[in-house]
Amino acid sequence: MTIKWSQAVRHLFMIAFSLLMAYPVLWWIGASLKSNSELSSPNLFPASPQWSNFVKGWNSVPGHSFTDFYLNTFGLEIAVLAVTLISSTLVAFGFGRLNFPLKTFWFSLLMVTLMLPGQVLIIPQYAMFHQLGWVNTYLPFIVPHLLASGAGGTFFVFLLIQFVRGIPKELDESAKIDGCSWFGIYWRIVMPLTKPAIVTVMIFCFLWNWDDFLGHLLYINSVDKYTVGLALRMINDSQTGQEWGQLLAMSLVSIVPATLVFMFLQKYFVEGIATSGIKG
Repeated sequence: MTIKWSQAVRHLFMIAFSLLMAYPVLWWIGASLKSNSELSSPNLFPASPQWSNFVKGWNSVPGHSFTDFYLNTFGLEIAVLAVTLISSTLVAFGFGRLNFPLKTFWFSLLMVTLMLPGQVLIIPQYAMFHQLGWVNTYLPFIVPHLLASGAGGTFFVFLLIQFVRGIPKELDESAKIDGCSWFGIYWRIVMPLTKPAIVTVMIFCFLWNWDDFLGHLLYINSVDKYTVGLALRMINDSQTGQEWGQLLAMSLVSIVPATLVFMFLQKYFVEGIATSGIKG
């Protein structure tokens, strides 16, 4: 009986704590359905929901709709994800499986860059990309990932290296006996076995680039190329009488893709983090 009471108390505490943590999200949803006059109301949800906030917010930027901004964002995400997976897995395979001169030195240098704050690189990177004529293009977000750099690039390599090192090297020897090249080992053996870690990298890369407001603000100047985050900023600045319901409605819509990605791939995410932490 004592055990059952302790379990009941623990469950009640967890439910109460979950509701407390969920309250800001519930307020956010309720506020997105309110008019400006109702926004200061103590009621969590409005008496008459303003569903038009979503329609008006979607078309609130003159000459554009959020469809354009979503297409820009998803196009950029796909390009960044593709080059990140190619470069990160190749570099991780090299460090985890191959022997080459100064391997320890290069790996140590890689770890040093992991400790370097991103804010230190903002000015020199902007100056370099400006001289290359890449400002107001998507190249500053794509090209660095070709070199396993960019937002989180070094972390992705480190995460994959730990996973690659945990794969038995006997598989490589068996593949070599069958005439498989190093690229064949990478593509046919290592890549399929590192699926959880790869999905983890995909989730991190997607979320970090989706939320990269500062980077998009620095390098993208044309409204035609704006991402969702920059479009939300335009809603905030486009009206003298701010329609907060529309802004909150669009900000709510903006987190849906990231939330769905994490919900559907969380099993692989947890597996990738757990196994990468144990092996290595």
